[in-house]
Amino acid sequence: MPKRGSASSQPETAPGTALAAPERVERLMTPLVQTCRPGDSMNNAARIMWEHDVGCVPVVAEDGILVGVVTDRDLCMAAYTQGANLHQLTVSAAMSGDVVTCTPGVDPASALLLMQARQVRRLPVVDEDGRLVGILSLADLARAGQPGASELAQALSWICRPRAEEAAAPAPARRPAR
Repeated sequence: MPKRGSASSQPETAPGTALAAPERVERLMTPLVQTCRPGDSMNNAARIMWEHDVGCVPVVAEDGILVGVVTDRDLCMAAYTQGANLHQLTVSAAMSGDVVTCTPGVDPASALLLMQARQVRRLPVVDEDGRLVGILSLADLARAGQPGASELAQALSWICRPRAEEAAAPAPARRPAR
């Protein structure tokens, strides 16, 4: 049974048909993903992002189970709102724990619909036990030509639109300069 918020695997072919199997996420995803732990410093997560040219780092427990993700925006906002340096804060203070995921067997169109629905640019790919096995990005879909350019453009437009709650939220008060 799929985890809450995850895309479920689709059968490769309908019973009794000889059609070729559709493209699957496992063929498009990035399999070797840099990760961090909840207790790591945000500075460590920022270093991983810089060294590997990524904007998102999955957060895993010691057993490899995905427990969250942290983005470059999460790091900036946490440091700003808490008035602290990245080396003073842990990843757990900024990570998103309610992560939408998919499994390796999901078709790309379903993954794209999930990205649109949850307004995310990347989907961690997990096995049946919740262990991270890769990450799928909009760029991965675009490079593979899955789905077409117009669908990707529409999805990106939808994903990047301001969320009503966030757009209406007041900015945090600035700390006085020292």
